[in-house]
Amino acid sequence: MAMVCLSDFEAYAKKYLPKIAWDFFAAGADDCSTRDENILAYRRIRFRPRVLRDVSMMDIRTKLLGTEISFPVGIAPTGFHQLAWPDGEKSTARAAKAMNTCYIASTYSTCTLQEISTAAPGGLRWFQLYIHRNREVSQQLVQQAEDLGFQGLVLTVDLPYTGKRRDDVRNGFRLPPHMKLKNLEGAFGVCRTSPYGLPPNSLDPSVTWNDIYWLRSLTHLPIILKGILTKEDAELAARHGVQGIIVSNHGGRQLDGGPATVDALVEVVEAVQGRVEVYLDGGIRKGSDVLKALALGAKCVFIGRPALWGLAYKGEEGLQDVLRILQDEFRLSMALAG
Repeated sequence: MAMVCLSDFEAYAKKYLPKIAWDFFAAGADDCSTRDENILAYRRIRFRPRVLRDVSMMDIRTKLLGTEISFPVGIAPTGFHQLAWPDGEKSTARAAKAMNTCYIASTYSTCTLQEISTAAPGGLRWFQLYIHRNREVSQQLVQQAEDLGFQGLVLTVDLPYTGKRRDDVRNGFRLPPHMKLKNLEGAFGVCRTSPYGLPPNSLDPSVTWNDIYWLRSLTHLPIILKGILTKEDAELAARHGVQGIIVSNHGGRQLDGGPATVDALVEVVEAVQGRVEVYLDGGIRKGSDVLKALALGAKCVFIGRPALWGLAYKGEEGLQDVLRILQDEFRLSMALAG
């Protein structure tokens, strides 16, 4: 079967992944209306193409906080990559390096930060952090990431508690016994009865804007906040001195009924007035979606589920295929839009 677009990888993953793994990756919160809206919102946006512009030469490179990447699509943080491919996050890191783009490794990886770093030395990687009640655990992870050469710290701010994902509840989702949250081994008691391998309520729901200062005291890495959807929070982020914002609703997995990320993008961009780099995730399925997000002010987009579909298809090679398709479609969309 020829893999022509991202939908082909989605269909393959749905067919061949175990149902419990597919449902975990696909899940949205409650009715999944925000998850679905992330995609539908792009269909409502229309280009105003210009013609007779010389598009024989195009430069699709961009920079993330000063570091060049080959095109404005990175890999968003998602957990449990070994559910999609045996080598898990090591394959993800290698694919990102091969395509010269940014990979944001999740706290909830099934490979250690050391393994991810060793798999693709010299690749551009950021580390995504959840703050746990045991602050020492978070502090150690931040310092480990910095020591291993990760170049940015992405704090997820929209998960004081885990959203209700109905299929995970119906399936009784648990990590398989041979898989572990490698970065948190030994940090908490092993909890096989909890869906995500951690004790219930291990995340800290008391995190506030003041904790940005605490994080800043731990690291020299630039701080990027993931999960901003309003101009008010964008303004607060800028005021607290962060270097980047990822406009994100957690792939529609947290609060159902919030805005699609591309709909929230404009007010965030207008609020920060260039003080902070603005990125976006959620709903990117075509190169033209990337162009729409950039036209509305995003510096770069990040893909979550499509990266997992690529892994499910053929590991590192499959993920490179996904990125290459997006790259080619983005270049073509740029040319056709003038």
